[in-house]
Amino acid sequence: MNNRITELLKIKYPIIQGGMVWCCGWRLASAVSNNGGLGLLGAGSMTPEILREHIRKCKEATKQPYGVNVPLLYHEIEGIMKVILDEGVPVVFTSAGNPKTWTQTLKSNGVMVVHVVSSSKFACKAEDAGVDAVVAEGFEAGGHNGREETTTMTLIPQVRRATTLPLIAAGGIATGEAILAAMCLGADGVQIGTRFALSEESSASPAFKQLCVSLNEGDTLLALKKISPTRMVKNVFFERVKEAEDKGADVAELQELLGRGRAKTGIFDGDLENGLLEIGQIASGIRQVEPVEVIMKSLTEGLNNKLNVLKLMDVWQ
Repeated sequence: MNNRITELLKIKYPIIQGGMVWCCGWRLASAVSNNGGLGLLGAGSMTPEILREHIRKCKEATKQPYGVNVPLLYHEIEGIMKVILDEGVPVVFTSAGNPKTWTQTLKSNGVMVVHVVSSSKFACKAEDAGVDAVVAEGFEAGGHNGREETTTMTLIPQVRRATTLPLIAAGGIATGEAILAAMCLGADGVQIGTRFALSEESSASPAFKQLCVSLNEGDTLLALKKISPTRMVKNVFFERVKEAEDKGADVAELQELLGRGRAKTGIFDGDLENGLLEIGQIASGIRQVEPVEVIMKSLTEGLNNKLNVLKLMDVWQ
């Protein structure tokens, strides 16, 4: 399939792996890239030197395009960006911050920039900042979400109307059928987080993966809205957050409760009770941990099969 995203990123399929914290090391990123998508390293859970190590290992493991996901509010942002420029990373996905801060620096050094947005307003700001494409992420997604709580099906056509940039859909996408639905709404490609977070190559704890593939509808909810809306699994820590929020806890109280390293405790270390377990709503539709090769084959075959059915029905010409 050739379209604006495959041509822009020089990949076979318009499928980008989300750059999720504590899940996205060089093994996952290189596996996605080797199977025709775009793999991303998740810099949000790495120090600059650890990121450098993962970039170098990723370049050894794949000759295909890859990238790095960078939360712009990350406290080590200067060091992270220096490593990215030193190592010649071809693509950077930015999120959680003002794209004007780094876009021109990156682009002047030959780096392609894609920015994640949660509304058409922020998509326009990203376009003004000079990014090459945008990811429009609905609130079904895991981890940090936009305050608007706009669903992917609602968000994609609105962002499509607001900008002419290549558009990548994210949030609640884990099948070929969902890829087609996003494209019907105006997306040129998709970014998939949860399904890859639960892959064999993901660096997340096996205990975390097994918990997530057992989740049912409603087992994840948004919380911590006074700090940054975050979708998480309902566990002991979630109940502590909910109790505090129900009592009217302010930002300082919630930050104290959250502490530091809570996501690492849950996702990477596998403490399923006391950790912050970030995962998307679509986890309830995933029932097994699979290798990336199998996941990519399922996604692409599912998309092609649905396209063939629509052609037979004379719905898709």
